[in-house]
Amino acid sequence: MKLEQIREAIEQIAPLKLAQDWDNVGFLIGNPHRDIKRILVTIDTTRAVAAEAKRFKADLILAYHPPIWDGLKRVTADGPTAPIYELIQADIGVFAIHTALDTAAGGINDALASIFPLVEAKPIGDYVADPAGPHYKIITFVPQEAVNAVAEALYEAGAGAIGNYSHCGFMTEGVGTFLPLDGANPTIGQRGRLERVNEIRLETVAAADKVAAVIAALRKAHPYETPAFDVFRHYDLEHRLGLGRIGRLEKPTSLDVILKRIQKTTGAKAFGLIGPTRRTVRTAAVCAGSCGNLLDTVIAAGCDLYLTGELKHHQALAAQEAGLTCLCLSHSVSERFALKQLAATLKKRLNTVTIRFSQKDADPFTWKHL
Repeated sequence: MKLEQIREAIEQIAPLKLAQDWDNVGFLIGNPHRDIKRILVTIDTTRAVAAEAKRFKADLILAYHPPIWDGLKRVTADGPTAPIYELIQADIGVFAIHTALDTAAGGINDALASIFPLVEAKPIGDYVADPAGPHYKIITFVPQEAVNAVAEALYEAGAGAIGNYSHCGFMTEGVGTFLPLDGANPTIGQRGRLERVNEIRLETVAAADKVAAVIAALRKAHPYETPAFDVFRHYDLEHRLGLGRIGRLEKPTSLDVILKRIQKTTGAKAFGLIGPTRRTVRTAAVCAGSCGNLLDTVIAAGCDLYLTGELKHHQALAAQEAGLTCLCLSHSVSERFALKQLAATLKKRLNTVTIRFSQKDADPFTWKHL
């Protein structure tokens, strides 16, 4: 299977445009023209994972964290770039998804939110643009007798789609005025005379990739020589895309019960606990990995609990002072469990490719009791 087919399957799950602008996602290492028969899925691309990929005879590693963050000045067989060197030598590619999967519906943060579960969960912050592009409102003014024909032309060109509905529009009556000047060829009225016409204000919506076709259809179907129309960008403030999830629980739940759910779902053997240790949780937030920059939003929302991978010391102090309970699972522990579902989904979409979840990928921390 070609890389482009693999990319399309990945993009259906986690569109790369959902990634943060500081991130480094996509095909990062290897030959983009190589046939791909075996894929190894991992959080990190370590030397142990590289060796495992070679034993597995993988053609591609699908990595959560990108193995290349900043510009490299050298790639050598020792030091931090050793895995990259070994993979290039073995002709094994690397494709990273990171914050694209964090943001995507059904991705890592939704997997964390499902532990509670959270009801009507929304992203916490670090918002990104919808990969499908914005929607636009299109407004035009049509003589009453022609409005149905113009509306149908717009809908046929792709306008009027909202969720599971088509042909969505709105019409209001009014009076339009215009004065044809020299050179005009008016459908209604005469040059040099001010006209007042009973018109319908027709409103509808169109996705960004449909706007040009809709406007072309409007010009063709409209009876006027120079139809008037407006195009406004629509900002959807209710369905924003971003990192983390925040919401309420279906029913108030004790922290002890939640801890058992977390351990069962993520396999976490230890966790860092900040703030009150005995409480009933009614509202909560989650964010995989390192999400301390979203902490102020969580505190301002009055959440009882914040489940994440790690927090810096000053962030932990801020949570403690705010009376917020935080559970830190360790960075990659908060992420790794969700990759198994990713691997399972890809197996269904790429049924001619052998996909394996890495056995050598592991949390770099070993937690021990003193």
